[in-house]
Amino acid sequence: MRTVVHVSDLHFGRVDPALLEPLREAIVAANPDVLVVSGDLTQRARRAQFAEAADYLRTLPGPQVVVPGNHDVPLYDVARRFLSPLRRFRRYVTGDEMPSYVDDEIAVVGVNTARSLTFKGGRINVRQVRAIERRFHGLPEHVTRIVVTHHPFDVPEGGNEADLLGRGPMAMAAFAKAEVDVFLSGHLHRSNVGGTAHRYRIEGFNALVVQAGTATSTRERDEENAFNVLRIGESRLEVQTWRWDATRGAFAQAAAAVYRYVSGTGWQPD
Repeated sequence: MRTVVHVSDLHFGRVDPALLEPLREAIVAANPDVLVVSGDLTQRARRAQFAEAADYLRTLPGPQVVVPGNHDVPLYDVARRFLSPLRRFRRYVTGDEMPSYVDDEIAVVGVNTARSLTFKGGRINVRQVRAIERRFHGLPEHVTRIVVTHHPFDVPEGGNEADLLGRGPMAMAAFAKAEVDVFLSGHLHRSNVGGTAHRYRIEGFNALVVQAGTATSTRERDEENAFNVLRIGESRLEVQTWRWDATRGAFAQAAAAVYRYVSGTGWQPD
């Protein structure tokens, strides 16, 4: 059994400071084998915001797989946006273009989907997809494979299609062959769990698409601040949503969904 804590959209520069210590306490209590942070660590990619985010990440458990989001690319500094969009992220957070964590039960690989040419949208390219395939190649069949992006491969019912990750169909076709089990993302500030079969319709393949809400931002978008805890067994996976409870002054488990892996069809609700 492995535990993955999945937080997203911290947005330092626009955080609710009252949430930082309770979030840390909840993450530590979950006792993760790996902590995933799926982008938007800052609000405007400013040096001070990255410094704050990096200081906070150092107080959280490791190992960590951290990827940037579109807010981690400078918006108003045009020269920096196009010439060195992720320089500050790499300086303060990680210089690893494809951070990963692999043990004998799970393999987690993160990839940058933020782009200078779009203010909000994201994209994945062939080179990145091939690199992820290589990371998973040769792993034992029982290892749960997890891909981390900021931008989502799917959106909840009624969501904005413009939020979808660009070139998603190309990537999903390759990831189906690589037997990816779970996609973790943020961006929407909404918690959600779904299956790839709903949108991509690849025969015999249904991976889980798990989105985390914003953990600490004041931009809640009709949902309390939240993060996810994944408990992963060989053929069983539980996704817990932990939300901020202002009356208790703490994050508490608010929902859980359990899935089992069925050979020939993929992950299905238990």
